[in-house]
Amino acid sequence: MIYLDNNATTAIDPQVADVIAAEFQRGPANPSSQHAIGRSSSDRLDDAILRIGACLGSDLSLPGGARLITTSGGTESNNLALAGLAAADSPLIVSSIEHASVIAFAQQAKKQGRPVHVLPVTPNGVVRLDALQQTLDSLDADQAVVSVMSANNETGVVQPIAEVAEICRQAGALLHVDATQSIGKLPATVNEIPAAAITITPHKFHGPAGVGALWIDAGIKLRPLLFGGEQQLVSRPGTEPVALILGMAKALEMAVEKLSAVCQRMVSQRDQFEATLRRECAGLLIHGENEKRLPGTSCVSFAGTDRQSMLMALDFAGVACSSGSACSSGSSPPSHVLLAMGCPDWAVESAIRFSLSRFSTDDEMADATDRICRVYNRLRS
Repeated sequence: MIYLDNNATTAIDPQVADVIAAEFQRGPANPSSQHAIGRSSSDRLDDAILRIGACLGSDLSLPGGARLITTSGGTESNNLALAGLAAADSPLIVSSIEHASVIAFAQQAKKQGRPVHVLPVTPNGVVRLDALQQTLDSLDADQAVVSVMSANNETGVVQPIAEVAEICRQAGALLHVDATQSIGKLPATVNEIPAAAITITPHKFHGPAGVGALWIDAGIKLRPLLFGGEQQLVSRPGTEPVALILGMAKALEMAVEKLSAVCQRMVSQRDQFEATLRRECAGLLIHGENEKRLPGTSCVSFAGTDRQSMLMALDFAGVACSSGSACSSGSSPPSHVLLAMGCPDWAVESAIRFSLSRFSTDDEMADATDRICRVYNRLRS
């Protein structure tokens, strides 16, 4: 099986797995415990947090400065930001191509009476800055929360976060950025992603699943979602999974260290992959190809087929891919991202996402391309 579903999750790096295993093998340890074993665990936890901050260009040791709240993953981090950055009745503005954990939160908040506004995107999948400006101008924007992802999980299209951040700053709105897909894949310090809060998820860059983080800028207050303990200054109570957090730190350090070379190789692999598909398969549409994209993401619509038939045939042919977000792939509904982009029905119904990782090889990609072309041409005929 050739794995091309890395935007859903990545294989854990063996070195990261070793770090996690070594921490588990130390024995039981709760970083909140006051005995020597607990204090030692707390020291390792604090060190991991500082290392994550260093990778993000953020000094997390400063009193009253930026901080990192660890969570169970991207979904919790997104929900915590949207619920906690401002009052429960504050305006919430999200783009129409956000991850399900943002879209679903916004829908539920609207049912509960919160003012919610959804931003349109261009046909290439880029959030419309004019719509954001107009929306903020129409509101009492002070303490409004805006949530725009750094790069889309389905198309890979990179969003104009610097421009979004400047519009929010001038309006007095708080910006949350779901950087799940870009951290570890693109240069991503807090200077490149100027926001009040940033979501991080290590299983997207060869770290462990079941852990995530929300970076919070200095001076930003956050109302908790959970109650029951005093961990993390009460912002997110619950015993911290030290082993997983150490794994997150190691995975991010490795991703940052290898970033330039890995990005260059993945872009080359993706471009060759798409060029071969175009040559061998008639009637393709590559979404967002004229925009800056994540280096390893290719969302392709195959004319004359439907996504479920393609997925099943590719699975039998030994290619693991997806029809969109992994959070909804079990039922395979039409992509809300492609619908928001105004794609024609045939393109929405036949879209398949292929996503590479730093473990993807040239030989593997050539083999996968051959299998995909054979499957498509057989189904279409």
